[in-house]
Amino acid sequence: MPIDPVVYEYIASEVVCPANEVIIEEGSRGDWVYVVLEGHVKVKKRTQKGLVVIDTLSEGEIFGEIAFLEGENADRSATVMAAEVPVRLGILDKELLIKHYSAMSPTLRAIIKSLAVKVRETTTRICAALVAAS
Repeated sequence: MPIDPVVYEYIASEVVCPANEVIIEEGSRGDWVYVVLEGHVKVKKRTQKGLVVIDTLSEGEIFGEIAFLEGENADRSATVMAAEVPVRLGILDKELLIKHYSAMSPTLRAIIKSLAVKVRETTTRICAALVAAS
């Protein structure tokens, strides 16, 4: 997926992660939001049977947004790791995101936050079902 030109306006810095490096650890605290600029990352969820890959993200895809939207006390909902090759990531400008997010109506912010919570809950339920089926 190509990177949306608007996303470039939010990139504050870039980082290169070597293969298999953990970028985000499930359960940790953090509110950085990332965009994949080059390469792929694996999104993994802890289950009773170990880590399960739930998605692979590539160029233009964003991750870390759920904890950002839920607020500073939110735990990360999944582990994200660089795939087999080094990955170049953009780290989005948190202050600019907060500024633009805060400028939205309270109703729209509540809807977006509700969607983020629903994504977290749905992902957890899907992983539980996958483990139960295996």
